[in-house]
Amino acid sequence: MPNSCEVTDIFYLCDEFSSDFQVYYSKHALREDNSKKYRNKSKCLSDSEVMTILISFHLSGMRNLKVYYLFYVYTHMNSEFPQLVSYNRFVGLQQRLLLV
Repeated sequence: MPNSCEVTDIFYLCDEFSSDFQVYYSKHALREDNSKKYRNKSKCLSDSEVMTILISFHLSGMRNLKVYYLFYVYTHMNSEFPQLVSYNRFVGLQQRLLLV
């Protein structure tokens, strides 16, 4: 299992990547011209935090993300991620990170 120092290093790299990618993506993405209104609902976990949890899962050697999230992240990584969401919400947040 990754220790808190490794998690901090992973988070730093993910956060740097995420901020650089958002700048690039906002310049090159196509814009929709529809009149739909969207809520600006807070996610509670940033993209960088979601990436950090996923990378630490892959480094842990565990095979089941749900078990890792519920029994390791919830119990041992509460101090690193104080605004954790439910597993179902986490799955929804990780889907936003995929580029189609």
